[in-house]
Amino acid sequence: MFDTVLFPIDQSRQTMETAAVALQLAQRHGSRLVVLSVVESEEGVMHDAAAVHDLLAQARSSFEQAGVACEVIEREGKPAFVIGDVADEINADLIVMGTRGISLDTDHTSTAARVIQLAPCPVLVVP
Repeated sequence: MFDTVLFPIDQSRQTMETAAVALQLAQRHGSRLVVLSVVESEEGVMHDAAAVHDLLAQARSSFEQAGVACEVIEREGKPAFVIGDVADEINADLIVMGTRGISLDTDHTSTAARVIQLAPCPVLVVP
């Protein structure tokens, strides 16, 4: 059902909690798992390319220890747009991501809310 699952990550606590859901889905469906991290070129959580590289290596190691091979992608840009673009490029069937809360204030929309608007596939948002 989910041949390709895209799992965008950052350094938040929610990412670690969401990893278990992404892992479970990949195992259950025999999915190709693609882990994505985005370095923001402007203000944001992930500025340091070395930190992003380390984060992706840790994620890959965790998934592989659980018996799930994964691909990693590192990109630069605005996270919601990059996530949507990568989902389209890899023909993702599902995006699994955490949220720190979806804002109803249009000036401060969360990344998860923007991804829901822009994604070419279903998005599973794990609170």
